[in-house]
Amino acid sequence: MIEIKPHRIGHCQVNVPGSKSYTHRTFIAAALSDGPCTVRNPLRSQDTQLTLDALEKMGVAITDHQQAIAVCGLHGRLKPCREPIYLANSGTSMRLLAGVAALGEGIYTLKGAPRMYHRPIAHLLTALNQLGIDARSMNGNGCPPVKIQGGRTAGGSVTINCSVSSQFLSSLLLMAPCTPKGMSITVSHGPVSRPYVDMTVEILRRFGIRVERDGYTRFNVNGGQVYRAGDYTVAPDASQAGYFWGAAAITGGSVTVKGISIDSTQGDVRLVRVFERMGCRVNHTSDGITVTGGDLQAVTVDMGDMPDMVPTLAVVAAFAEGTTVIENVSHLKAKESDRLAATCTELNKMGIVAVAENDRLRVTGGAPRGASIETYEDHRIAMSFAMAGLAVPRVRILNPNCVEKSFPNFWEVWESLY
Repeated sequence: MIEIKPHRIGHCQVNVPGSKSYTHRTFIAAALSDGPCTVRNPLRSQDTQLTLDALEKMGVAITDHQQAIAVCGLHGRLKPCREPIYLANSGTSMRLLAGVAALGEGIYTLKGAPRMYHRPIAHLLTALNQLGIDARSMNGNGCPPVKIQGGRTAGGSVTINCSVSSQFLSSLLLMAPCTPKGMSITVSHGPVSRPYVDMTVEILRRFGIRVERDGYTRFNVNGGQVYRAGDYTVAPDASQAGYFWGAAAITGGSVTVKGISIDSTQGDVRLVRVFERMGCRVNHTSDGITVTGGDLQAVTVDMGDMPDMVPTLAVVAAFAEGTTVIENVSHLKAKESDRLAATCTELNKMGIVAVAENDRLRVTGGAPRGASIETYEDHRIAMSFAMAGLAVPRVRILNPNCVEKSFPNFWEVWESLY
């Protein structure tokens, strides 16, 4: 348990680690490349390490040089792995690797923690089946653990439902260049979280892969392409920046997160625009983005493209005047926790009216009080409610080490606000 000390922030500058989403994708692209790659500023966390460990089990040579990680690509062909690959509760690892495993040889078993076995993956498995890949849920319920038969896909045309997760599409895009025929992908529903698709396409192009697209509905990737080995740097994580901008919003202080640009393809950087609508002042410089708090007013906002920032916004909304309505967020029920239910439950503990309704979350601002915050083993719940403790006494975060999933030194960086 950690008790957050109330504090009015003056002006602080903070550095956040490399993007989790970019790190996963860069590791995978490097593993499929045609030779030695250097990955600089990767996020070092439980989730990204799980992806790295899985790739190593699939035959990829990996060397950690502290300042960077060397990944020696296997030219788009992974090696057999007879033992099950454990991915804990890293949904990104599970979904991206389920497709990539089809490029290997033999049967791959991907398993995880108990919560993972409630996180849907059926739409991706269905798409892989369309491509002639034997991919199935071992429990027959459309959730992990899964078995993937490698070595039997030529590519082709495929239709995929991305109403639950854009990672299903990203999984296909990552494997497509390494198939003989390539892929013509049609998205039948969604995708939710569209900026993450842009991030995947950006990584492909950085590694020399040609991608043709019609918005978010059709993607064509020629087969027989080669991921180009090289030196790649991971950008700072906009999702992690949100907690520090939120701290400024709640306390009326000023926080600069260094190295972040509003032009980033990371969708979560757009959270600063929401804070601006709520009454904060936002400044963009060559060094980063600064948020200065003001008198907060409620907003109505579609967060379908920023799902990871919903708990962050909800906690900030608890300190705003009026009722904030956060729309298009039903897919948050299938995250590391049911984030809609978790966020409401913990805000209710603090005396704030928060209600989840189908596809939206309503938070009525008021006078939050201290509480012991259950984190549900969800890193984003822990980091979001830490913000509240800056303005409210006796906010205690239970199981604070769950932040190791995405931001292992979060509490150390958090202390720099004081």
